[in-house]
Parts: sequence; structure tokens; C-alpha cells
Amino acid sequence: MGGVSRLIASIAHRIVVIGSTLAVLGAIHSLINLKLIRRPMSAGPVQEKVSVLLPVLNEADRIAPTLQSLLAQESLVDLELIIRDDGSTDQTVELINHLTRNAKFQVNVITNDAPAPTGWVSKSWSCYQMSKVATGTVLVFIDADVSFAPTAIAQGVITMREHKLDLISPYPKQTAITWSERLMQPLLQWSWLTFLPLRIAERAKNPALSAANGQFILVDAANYHASGGHSANPAAVLDDIALLRTIKNFGGSGVVVDGTELAKTRMYRNVSELTDGYAKSLWSAVGGKPQSRFLSAFLILSYVIPPLAAVTKSPLRIQRAGAIGYLAAVLSRYLIAKRTKSRTFPDVMTHPLAILGYVGLTELSWYRKLRNKLTWRGKKLP
Repeated sequence: MGGVSRLIASIAHRIVVIGSTLAVLGAIHSLINLKLIRRPMSAGPVQEKVSVLLPVLNEADRIAPTLQSLLAQESLVDLELIIRDDGSTDQTVELINHLTRNAKFQVNVITNDAPAPTGWVSKSWSCYQMSKVATGTVLVFIDADVSFAPTAIAQGVITMREHKLDLISPYPKQTAITWSERLMQPLLQWSWLTFLPLRIAERAKNPALSAANGQFILVDAANYHASGGHSANPAAVLDDIALLRTIKNFGGSGVVVDGTELAKTRMYRNVSELTDGYAKSLWSAVGGKPQSRFLSAFLILSYVIPPLAAVTKSPLRIQRAGAIGYLAAVLSRYLIAKRTKSRTFPDVMTHPLAILGYVGLTELSWYRKLRNKLTWRGKKLP
């Protein structure tokens, strides 16, 4: 029995060492990305025409701060705002008309438009329809729950042009208040800062090297139209990442950049919204179901097994190996939280629970997808 116990302990030790090593490597890579990530450049007068495109659906309870921040934009010589309503049943359109009645720039509100054809995700259809009437040389796609700093759009345009990129996605500051938000939302920025080689990803066509956030995307209009834009992948649930891949496949370049100082948002306000929000899209995040399962196993190996080994009754060498992996993950979470002005302690300590939450939401997403039960805000998803 002693030999069997030693063999089991040896295997367990190797597993924990592998997981902790992966966590340490991830932490090192996140530190590199924190140094390399593109930051917004200072704002100067933007001479080219900029079109801001805003799709809306039942946004009456959240759109006012977004519109107010857009109306206060500075350093833009020629700006137009195009809003397309996708059949709101609340007071969204009335509120938009009221808030924009004295706008200093052109505002075009599209209502009673044709619904999304079969095979199109409603948001992608809205974005594509707005792009066809936009006249700017830069298209800015935004969401209705994002508030912008006064020079956010101007800084975004300048940053994209100065770095000779065709698309950038300034990642907004993610506000998290409830326990579910505080647990899960930090994984958004942590994931791409940990796993995506940012400078390589700018021009790499590999679809795996793509991260974007549809809350705030700027794209060169000529490149958008030439590549097909949203029409190139109309059924994509993650339309933001699909758009970036389309631009890069066409020969363009693009990447996520630091948007902490430019914009802020609160994506979900309770556990129900958060669950439905992630469940509608996680199935498509990394490809098919085998890829999703592999990623879940990888994350558990790297970020759940080490802390478990550190706190369970096991040989000291296993506990030490596990503690190293856990501390590496916590350190990377802490430094990313500091940079993105998110909560630090005690939130960063719950990283293993957040990983388990991600795994659970991924399984739920696949469950709903395979049973054709994916919906968002009352609309059925393809």
C-alpha cells in the first residue's frame, strides 16, 4: 500500500506542478501585455468625418448617460450619430428624440425598419444597416450602456490612425457592483491580457488571436465596406470578434486597446442578466464543443487544482507547488485590476471560483444552444 500511496502522491505532485507552471507562465505573459498594450493617445482636432453607430432595443432604463456623453464629445470637427431601433416596446425612441433634440451634430434615428432576415443576428443586422447610410471615414460601433469621456472618440480615432491600424477596440472600464458581477466580470480583461499576445495579434490572421468588445469599436470605413463588415458573418453571436476576424482576413489589422480612461459600462445588473448574457454567447467563444471542453479542462488544471492542493491535506511539496500557482494567478489578477481601475481585494482572491463559474456558464451555454433555447432580450438567437 505504501508504494501505491507514493505513486499517487507523485502523480498528484506532477499534476499540481504542471498546473502551477501554467499559472505562472500566464502571469508572466499578463505582465508583458500590461507593458505592451496600446494606450489612447492625446486628443487633437479630428478633421475627418466620424460616424457613431448605436443599435438599441428597449434601452430606456440605461441609454440616457450614453447619449449625454455622446452629446458632450469634443475635438471632432465633423460627427454624425446614427441610431437604429430594433423594435423597442418601451420609451427608448421617445427618450432618444428628447435627449438629442438640441444636438450640435447630425442625428439620424432609424425606426420601423426591416427586421433581421433569417440567418442574421439582430444586432449585426442593425450595425450593417446603419453602416450603409453612414458617411464617415471612421465608423464607431457602440452599445447603449456605455458612457464616454469627452474626448473618447477623438482619442480613439487618433490612436487608430497613428498606429496604422484598421480597427481598434478600446476596452471600457467594467463596473461591477453585485457579487455575481464582482466574481465574473474581471475575467473579461484578465482573459485576453493573460492569453493573447497583443502585438502579434494586431496583424495575425489566426482566428484564435482575436479579441474585441462590441461596446466600443472603431474601424476604418473603407476597410469595413470592402471586407463586407457585419455581412461577412451575419449569424455570429460574438459579432465584435467576428468583425475583427473579417477585417484581418481581408488583410487589415486590429486589436483591443486600453480604454479604461475613455469609457465605462455596467454590462449586467444581477445574476439573472449575467447568466443569460454569458449563456447566449460562450458556446461560440472558442469554436466547437470539444474546444470548449479543452479550455475548461485547461483552466481547471491551471487555476483550480493548484489552490485546492494548497489548502487540502496533502504532502508539503504538493501544498507548496499549489500555493505558487495560486499566488501567481492572484498577482496577475491584482495587477490587471489596478491597471483597469477595478476592485482588488478581496475580489482577486476568488479567482478559482470565477474559473468554476466560467466553466459552469459555458456548459449552460452549450446546453441551451443544442436545444435551440438561446434568446436575448426576448429575441430568439440563431
